[in-house]
Order: sequence, then C-alpha cells, then structure tokens
Amino acid sequence: MGTEAGAGGRGVRESYLAGRQGGPGRPENAQQAKYLAQIIVMGMQVVGRAFARALRQEFAASRAAADARGRAGHQSAAASNLSGLSLQEAQQILNVSKLSPEEIQKNYEHLFKVNDKSVGGSFYLQSKVVRAKERLDEELRIQAQEDREKEQPPKT
Repeated sequence: MGTEAGAGGRGVRESYLAGRQGGPGRPENAQQAKYLAQIIVMGMQVVGRAFARALRQEFAASRAAADARGRAGHQSAAASNLSGLSLQEAQQILNVSKLSPEEIQKNYEHLFKVNDKSVGGSFYLQSKVVRAKERLDEELRIQAQEDREKEQPPKT
C-alpha cells in the first residue's frame, strides 16, 4: 500500500513530485517566463532610450548656455579673478539684487561707515565691502561696453 494509483498509472506522490520539478504538464510556466523576459527586455530598452534622449538634450542645453554666455562670460570671469569675488558674492555683500549704480553706491557708503574701525567695525569686513563694490563696478563697466557694441552699426 505504498503508493496509490493515480492518473496514468502513477502514484499520487509521483505525480505531485513530477509537477514540482517542472516535469511534463507545465509548459505554461515556460511560456510565462518567456513573456516576462520579453517584457523586462522591452522595458529596459524604453528606459535606455529615454535616458539617452535626456542626456542628449541636457548636453545640447549646456552647450547652448555656454554659447549664450559667449565673450561676456569670459570678461566676467576675468573680473571675478581680479577681485577674488564672484558677481553673486559681491551682490550678497552689498545686499543688491540688480545692478543699479545708485543702490550699489548707497549700500556701499552705509556698509563702509558701519564697518569703520574707529566706530568699532571690522577692517576685514570693510575690505570685503570695498572689493564687492569694485567687482560690481567692473560688471557695470562690462555691461556698458556690451551695450555700446550692440548700438554700433555693423561694419561692412
């Protein structure tokens, strides 16, 4: 009475084990695995193409931004190297958001007086204020020069 006869003359236990081991009668699992593999491959292709497209667009945008900065970017970078401050740092020090000569001068005079050593200020901070004003003045000069170049008629 070790095994009972099941379908096809095999015992119940043998039929069960054959099914568990991927034996006959289980082709739907192989088909499902094939479909799953195809779905994964297609998904990876879609993600790969999207990533490549995004990378190309980012590269093109970066190149366009660099071209737009053009020569003015080189002049601005040179001015940053001379004063040791970037344009943004200089604007933060003098607390100006746009390059207005009147606002720059007003904030410069106030911060210079407040940081005067004779009234308990810091020579270091006063020096930073002076450097920031020099940097912003240089940026204003660069912008004025660019405006003059744009206004001149093209030479033929």
